[in-house]
Amino acid sequence: MSDCNHDCSNCASKCGSAQPESLLAPSNAFSNVKKVIGVVSGKGGVGKSLVTGLMATLMQRRGHKAAILDADITGPSIPKMFGVNEKAMGCDDGILPAETKTGVKLMSINLLLEHDTDPVIWRGSLIAGTVKQFWSDVLWGDVDYMFVDMPPGTGDVPLTVFQSLPVDGIIIVTSPQELVGMIVEKAVNMARMMNVPVLGLVENMAYIQCPDCSKKLYPFGEGKTMEVAQAHSLAFLGQIPIDPAIAKACDSGLVELFNENYLDGAVTVAENI
Repeated sequence: MSDCNHDCSNCASKCGSAQPESLLAPSNAFSNVKKVIGVVSGKGGVGKSLVTGLMATLMQRRGHKAAILDADITGPSIPKMFGVNEKAMGCDDGILPAETKTGVKLMSINLLLEHDTDPVIWRGSLIAGTVKQFWSDVLWGDVDYMFVDMPPGTGDVPLTVFQSLPVDGIIIVTSPQELVGMIVEKAVNMARMMNVPVLGLVENMAYIQCPDCSKKLYPFGEGKTMEVAQAHSLAFLGQIPIDPAIAKACDSGLVELFNENYLDGAVTVAENI
């Protein structure tokens, strides 16, 4: 207040005990989302969308109702990964999410564009507003676990998600290069500043398995992500190898039919939030 004398003990306004206003965006009246889990990284190209897709698929296989909010507005890949080509429909109450072959609910900007290859050339505030609309205007229905696929870095979208959605925890996706420590530290520090729990790390492109002898080969080195996890007291949730079968499944829209359970440990941790 402009006339504040900074003597709280003798002040009648009680402003010192006021609680800060919540920035959480309201969910749709027809949505009942129990848990929200963000999938993040400090840099691009490490496989956040892959981890998001596999996590939702495994949750659905375990009998839970899973959903994906694709918050990567300028680089959406979730619909193609699941082979979803139909555009989202709307009604008087909001937007209806698309559903995959096994029932995972999806919302992505590509479900609203006329053509999948149309670029989204928007400034940050409009992108952030769209992410909030995906939470507030979509009729998600009953969802046990919603996974939010976020763009890389610590900019507008991660900030919007952390402030506007009731995030129960995040999974940090890494690759095994030397700079992984810096990448993880940025994501961890942002999560801690926003009071969001870090569930642990998933390492993508971790190794190559020899088709002849089944020996694991580590082209980028072994153990780096584990060391970073230990340095930050984080759980190491699993590894995904460099596997042509994964790329083929994603490219053909069949990721939910991929049967390798590389992320069983990560799913179990998410179930136990």
